[in-house]
Amino acid sequence: MCPSGRTRASGFRPAFDVLDADRDGRISRDDLRAFYAGLHGGASGGEEAIGAMMTVADTNKDGFVEYEEFERVVGRNAAVGSCGAMEEVFRVMDKDGDGKLSHRDLKTYMASAGFPATDDDITAMIRLGGGDQHGGVTFDGLLRILALDSSAAY
Repeated sequence: MCPSGRTRASGFRPAFDVLDADRDGRISRDDLRAFYAGLHGGASGGEEAIGAMMTVADTNKDGFVEYEEFERVVGRNAAVGSCGAMEEVFRVMDKDGDGKLSHRDLKTYMASAGFPATDDDITAMIRLGGGDQHGGVTFDGLLRILALDSSAAY
């Protein structure tokens, strides 16, 4: 489940930055293509799915999703108990589909997204998300990692 109340101004910045592949401060169709390329065979639905995501999030219709638009969509989804975009990010990262992000899942994703991360960095992320080296982190744990909210870790 996606916890409600995760709409702090900076709470979704790490997730936005993961999707902003070219680091220009906005998410484009090309950024989404880059995010999905080679991960679980790409976005289910291909260009149609990417188009639907852009339609939902690009409220000013300029062809890009700026952070404020992203935060509004993800925050609204969190408030009603659904984290559609974040659930999709989780599914992409969860290479083996077991419902948890293992050390390997996180290390592989971070490398493919261009974020250098040492084994110690990955271990710290897993701990922050309330997981362990053997089991990894759940979806809720990923939300804690992205929100940098260690108070909810167990």
